[in-house]
This record gives sequence, structure tokens and C-alpha cells, in this order.
Amino acid sequence: MSLELDNLTNNSNGKSINDTETAAGMLQAREAALDILYNVLEKSRPLDQVLESHKGFLSVSTRDRAFVRMLTTTTIRRLGQIDDLIRRALSKPDQVISPPMLLYILRIGVAQLAFMNTPDHAAVNTSVELTQHHNMSKKKAFVNGVLRTIAREGKNWTTRQDVPRLNTPEWILKQWIADYTLRGAIDIGEANMSEGPLDVSVRDKERLEHWADLLKASVLPTGTLRCLEKGGLIQEKEGFKDGMWWVQDASAALPVKLFGDVSGKFVLDLCAAPGGKTMQLAAAGADVLALDRSPNRAKKIEENLKRLRLENNVRVEIADASVWSPKEALEYIILDAPCSATGTLRRHPDVVWTKTEKDMWALVDIQARLLNNAVGMLAPGGTLIYCTCSLQKEEGERQIERLLQDNSDIKRKPVSYEEVGHIKAFVNENGDVRVLPYHLAAHGGMDGFFISRLIRV
Repeated sequence: MSLELDNLTNNSNGKSINDTETAAGMLQAREAALDILYNVLEKSRPLDQVLESHKGFLSVSTRDRAFVRMLTTTTIRRLGQIDDLIRRALSKPDQVISPPMLLYILRIGVAQLAFMNTPDHAAVNTSVELTQHHNMSKKKAFVNGVLRTIAREGKNWTTRQDVPRLNTPEWILKQWIADYTLRGAIDIGEANMSEGPLDVSVRDKERLEHWADLLKASVLPTGTLRCLEKGGLIQEKEGFKDGMWWVQDASAALPVKLFGDVSGKFVLDLCAAPGGKTMQLAAAGADVLALDRSPNRAKKIEENLKRLRLENNVRVEIADASVWSPKEALEYIILDAPCSATGTLRRHPDVVWTKTEKDMWALVDIQARLLNNAVGMLAPGGTLIYCTCSLQKEEGERQIERLLQDNSDIKRKPVSYEEVGHIKAFVNENGDVRVLPYHLAAHGGMDGFFISRLIRV
């Protein structure tokens, strides 16, 4: 997941921007969205990565990019509902829609009709044109008929849909029900239907209120700034180019805070990309060694550090954190482990459709290896912070339970709710942090996150 949303506009679903569209741009934008969706859902490519390199997306105007991004994220976020609406509109509910591209044309048409403020005629007509453009002229009447049925009935049908169930793969939903009860799973699913707001961390904490005013942001109880205005390129917001702040979800900003004062301390940041925690540590006065196995992701860390003028506090090294070892034991280690990222669905709705249960279990194995190696580096009295942006307890709570069973000299150092913005709901009975998407709902919600603070005794 990229730290900065390069060339993207932070938009909320449902805002109509059709008054900015030209006749030529309408079809071009939808063609780009169609190809992006096909790459994400058929080839299991992360949406952010596709957007960063997609020629069709990059070639349209800034306003059309905002529309493409809104259309793709809305379609993915509401995919289960959209497919359910298509089934309802078919003369035979079990009818196979072929070829696959025909289904994608219907999907983006339905997304506009049911979940965006696109005029019905624009959504239907451009979908019919796309059908012809993809050499399926014989299917034009079929597309027209399905979409016009949904234009008439779709709004009524959506009121009777089971939103969390339809938009969440069954294997994930079953785990959420087992871990958080049926009510909790429903609340998580409903919270994931809203796009995550733009959160930022400021470099100089003493200027927090100053940047809150300039960015028209509120200060969350945890100390993160949450921008209240939607839209606009992130890179053009005041202070970005000058390195005064960086994009970082409020949940992701919590782990570093649990070290306490790290000024003048040496901290190892394992699996450091995209670098938000590295920057937090450096801004707090720590000397940081940031490890990541990806050269491209390591380069991104270095670019962000340079923009923030924090490069002198950090050494970035390309290495596999599951086998790397220091010359001597360390007092401060943070491991933000690779995970299924199911806590980030508000920002990355593609995650649930591009990962499988088998992928999750493979990540659980990787996390265990990383944790075991991190524990081996920890000095007596040292602190290890383990975290993931997953809602799956196999990647969080149960990972720590297994670690503690196998290592009698490793103990939890329970987190107090005062350390996480005085929010009691964030801290579970074991003193670990478990943030859920519906927490701080009145402020716009949170990314799902798990954090455990460990010490060697």
C-alpha cells in the first residue's frame, strides 16, 4: 500500500462530478475504469498498483481521474451488491454472463445507477457504447435491458439487500463472526462501506494546531489530524511539498506512540515500507534502521524522508527481516508485519477480492517467522512492538498467544487506554490494542488494527 496517494484525488462515494465531463471524456474515463477493474479482479492486482501505472488512467484529465477512481472503488466496494442486482434483473437468475468483459461493463453501469449520482441515461448509454467498442454489438440490447431494469427497480432492491454479507467473501465473514460475534461482524461490514478519511501526521508536534487550521482538520483524541474537506490533490495541499506532514491513518500512528520517549534511542523498524512509522520515529528524535526486502519500496521510504528532511536520522537497508540479524541485541524493535490488510478495506476495498483464505494462512506463517526472528534480536528489558492492519485474529491475538507459549522470557507490557487517546474501547482484556473500523464512528471511523507490546524479562 502506497503511503502517498500519488496523482489521486481524495473523493467520497456518491458525489456527482458529471457536470465536468465532456462527451469524449465520458467514454474514455469509463474505458479506463473498465480495464482497471478487469486487472484488479481478474488478475488479482492491487488497485493502487494498477492506478499508478495504468496509461488510460494517467492520460485523462485530473477531474476524469477522480471520476475513474470513484467508479472503480465504488464498484469494488459494492461488488456483492452489484452482482446481486444484476442477478435480479436477469430473466433467468442463474444465467451465465459471457464473455467476462460483458459482466464488467454491466458492473460499472450498475455502480453508477445504484450507488453514484450519475444520470441514468449517461450510465446506460456509455455502457451500451462500451459493449459495441468491445466487439459485442449483439449484446447491446441485453446490456440496455438489464441496466434499464435496474434504473427502474435498483433503488428499491438495494433497500432489501444484506449489505455486509453480500460485500464480504464468506470465509472472511465467518472469521469475523467467530471472532467478534454476528453483531460485531455486521458493524464491521457496514463501516467498510464508507471511504476512509484523509489522516495526516505532522513532523513538528508543537505545530499541531497550526496545521489543523491550515488543513481544515480536526485533531483526533489520538493526536492525528483528520482532514475535514474532501477532494483536491494531496500533493497540492499546503505543507506537503515542504515536508511538514505525511499521510498516515490514525490507527497506523498508534504503535510508535507505545514506545514512549525515543529521543536519542536506536530503533529497528522491520518491514518498514511504506515508511510512516519510520518517519514518526525520526521526527521524535530516534536514530532508525529501516529494513525492507523490496528495493522499490525502500526507495519510496528514502524519497519521503528526503521530502520531510529526516534522512539524516534514518538508514534504509534492503534485507529480509525474517533472517536478518544485528551485531548485538537491541532495546527497541517494531514489526509491522505483512498481513491480509482486512483492516484497511475502507481505503483498499480490493483487498477482500484479491486475497484468499490460503493467502492469509501463508501470511500467518510469514508473520510467525518474522516474530521469532525479532524476538531473537531483543535485549533483556527491551521492547518489541508487533502490529498488523488485519482484522483477522489469527494474524494478531492468536499470533501473540502462540509466541508467548513458546517463549517463557517474553511477556506482554499491557497498554493503558491513556496511551491511545483515553479510548477504552481500543484496549482489550489482555492489554493489547484492537481497533475496529466502527470505532470513533462519530469522527469518521478508523482502520482496523492490532498492536501488542512485548518485553524480554
